[in-house]
Amino acid sequence: MTSPRRPQQPSAPKADRTGVRRHNLSLVLRTVHESGETTRAAVAARVGLTRAAVSSLVEQLLELGVLVESGKTFSGQAGRPGTVLRPAPTGPAGLGVELNVDYVSVCVADLTGADRVRRTVRLDNRALAPVEVLRRAAGIAAEVLAEAAERDLRPVGVRLALPGLVSAGTVQQAPNLGWNRVDADALFARALRAARPSGAPALPVASDNEANVAALAELWFGDLGDIRSFLHVTGEIGVGGALVLGGELLRGAHGFAGEIGHLTVVPDGPRCRCGSNGCLERYAGQAALLRAAGASGVDALVRRAEEGEARTLAALDQAGRMLGVAVSGAVNLLDPQAVVLGGIYPRLMRWLGPAAEAELAVRVVSGLWTPAKGRLRAATGTADAARGAAALVVRDILADPQAYGGRPPA
Repeated sequence: MTSPRRPQQPSAPKADRTGVRRHNLSLVLRTVHESGETTRAAVAARVGLTRAAVSSLVEQLLELGVLVESGKTFSGQAGRPGTVLRPAPTGPAGLGVELNVDYVSVCVADLTGADRVRRTVRLDNRALAPVEVLRRAAGIAAEVLAEAAERDLRPVGVRLALPGLVSAGTVQQAPNLGWNRVDADALFARALRAARPSGAPALPVASDNEANVAALAELWFGDLGDIRSFLHVTGEIGVGGALVLGGELLRGAHGFAGEIGHLTVVPDGPRCRCGSNGCLERYAGQAALLRAAGASGVDALVRRAEEGEARTLAALDQAGRMLGVAVSGAVNLLDPQAVVLGGIYPRLMRWLGPAAEAELAVRVVSGLWTPAKGRLRAATGTADAARGAAALVVRDILADPQAYGGRPPA
């Protein structure tokens, strides 16, 4: 008797060769990017592919214009010296636009993340409608794109860094700008198309909270050494915060983590624009500091502090104490390796730092936070939100060079 035939099992899907190659192109490009400069042989040894496979991938990356090969040789490995590979200094790039309460900063970064073109314009954005603010920012961005083109740099996307709660391209709330449910991505994209020459390719636009992007810039370009977990606090008109844990940004369940500026430090304190009372930014934000010191601007604030003016020193001391109160709570809860102060705070560390350190020393339960430990530190001046935003676009290119490399569309 013949046994019944078993139903044929579906064969396992074959690996998508195109997908594998795209992955390997990214792997090789990211390896060169991380090394700064290297050889085919060194890449092959690092990623575990054959030299022939790596050479084929490198040739394609050279054709896409995301790698360049120099004439010099590098003999750091056994065997014949190889020619040096580097990320291309021209071609695909990233455009970052930081839009804050009192300025717009626009940056083009190349494939190394280097800041190649920069323009910062002081503007009071509080009294204008969102569409007008974004239109002005797009006009500045268009000028920067024109300058980038003269340097043979071709940004392939835009990241906006915005001072508020940002989700899926919409600013849900930006108290210091007075924005609620503003479709920033769409408005900026439309304004940028109008500001650029006819026929210029449309650029995809995405947005993020400016404190998040500033923290990523500090992680990627700052002077943190082996620190991979830190709280980043940015002092501008308001106060922004972001937490990086193990080299990854903590966004929270809805993408709104890090709003330390609206942490209550004095429950019955002054009313905040967010609707609460006694928020940190009502004591340590730029506007609050200038008001408390009676200073016309940050330059005047620094000058008066250097002169030892009593009212200014008292305002800075209070801001430092409130920062220490807020930050110590975050340190107790999250145990970061360091707290990095950015924005205007690095210029003011000499005066507000000691008061913040004193609060941390008595409030952090682990006993690890003392001035001698050096865990409260100033941010790196070149690692700001505009550069971090541009670098996010660069990371998109590194993740899929085939999608962004090659000649621009006609």
